[in-house]
Amino acid sequence: MKSTLVVVLILLQLSLKCVHPSSIPPKSLKEIVEKTAKTDSAERTLNPNLKEIIPPLVFDSAVEHEENPAKLLHQSGEKSHSIFGDNINLKWVSWNGTMPNGAMSIWNGYAERLDYVCKFNCEAGFYNPSKGPYCRYPYADKEYYASNFELLVNQDHFEFVEWIDGSYGSVPTNGIKTCSGVGIYVGKNKYGLGKVATQHEAFFLPWEGDEYWYKKYQVLSINRESYSQHISHVQYGIDQMELFQHPPETLRLSSVTNNECQTVKKTVSLEKNTEVKTSWDIGRSTMNSSASSISTAIPLIGSTSVGFTKEKTFHFSEGTSIVESIGHSVSLDIDIPPNHSCTVKMEARKMTADIPFTARLSRTYINGDTHWTTVVGKYDGVQIGELKAVVERCQPIADAKPCFQSSQCGILQGEHIFITFWNISWISGVWGGKRAGGSYYFDHNYTETGN
Repeated sequence: MKSTLVVVLILLQLSLKCVHPSSIPPKSLKEIVEKTAKTDSAERTLNPNLKEIIPPLVFDSAVEHEENPAKLLHQSGEKSHSIFGDNINLKWVSWNGTMPNGAMSIWNGYAERLDYVCKFNCEAGFYNPSKGPYCRYPYADKEYYASNFELLVNQDHFEFVEWIDGSYGSVPTNGIKTCSGVGIYVGKNKYGLGKVATQHEAFFLPWEGDEYWYKKYQVLSINRESYSQHISHVQYGIDQMELFQHPPETLRLSSVTNNECQTVKKTVSLEKNTEVKTSWDIGRSTMNSSASSISTAIPLIGSTSVGFTKEKTFHFSEGTSIVESIGHSVSLDIDIPPNHSCTVKMEARKMTADIPFTARLSRTYINGDTHWTTVVGKYDGVQIGELKAVVERCQPIADAKPCFQSSQCGILQGEHIFITFWNISWISGVWGGKRAGGSYYFDHNYTETGN
């Protein structure tokens, strides 16, 4: 009994290795049985007569045109490039009779022709001009034709894509799907283009009316390793600029107090550093581990016109934005009345400018290749459009000590003053008190002179 169980285990392990040579060896009998059952299920719906077949080289053959399966006609493929994330130069483009810029293709050495990657809904296949305006794709043991299809485009051949080896349903992390939410990838083998279906753990090749399938293949994948990029040849669309003026903002306050009994002139100097963020949005993110820079002039926004600084190269630490610290200063002289306090503030009005631009973007990838493309973006900059010093109304100092000072004619004035006169006569003023033994009492609000 033990020997029989050992033989069964050995046979199952050998069977599993034939099916998944790259997988991790199972650790238990349960795993062996489960994996074997899964493989059997994946292949159960496939036609064994079409497995690992060398396609016949039949040129200009008259194969009956297969109508698209009704099941696929009710599906809807994705028309946008949303499934490619920040690799926005990759997209599925509807066929309109003209080959788009950057259409992805391979040289099919077996058939000696140039084939293009296409899809009908979510089924990947190939397009060849010599075979008519159709996308030929494999489905349910047959090759089908579709006149309403999409081509895979890598605009300007900008994105770094490569073919990665796979087998038995394995696909790379960044493999190119036909649609999100489905396990169908763009694939190929030595005979041509087709699809990799993870559900069936195989690659499917459309060929002269049939659907051949294979366990070893390659998957088209996006290489998202680090790179260096540079933005240059920036052209701003000043005529499309949107300018936003913000309400005045107080950057700095200073209070000056005069405790003297006479007006004092003071020079007040205010200084403040502000951080200003400037960004160039190019419609795609930049990997944090990648070096990124831009060579451009900076728009200088005025009240009636726009100027530019000299062109300068900026290096980004994150994304495509820079943060600068800008110093501001104002100085003014003010007269401070006696026993008063005056407040001076530095006031600024910020302006935000949104300006569209076009530029050239270059990326140098890990393999040393440099690719170029044109980008359309938006400049977002903040500038201090107006800087001024504002003196607020001076306020009396609470509980200030009273001041004593001389009148215009030399007679002292005060809160309560007694002055004795000889040979008194009226000249001006009004008595502020009453006569008391040759002396007169004055309120400090009155002026009196005598001789």
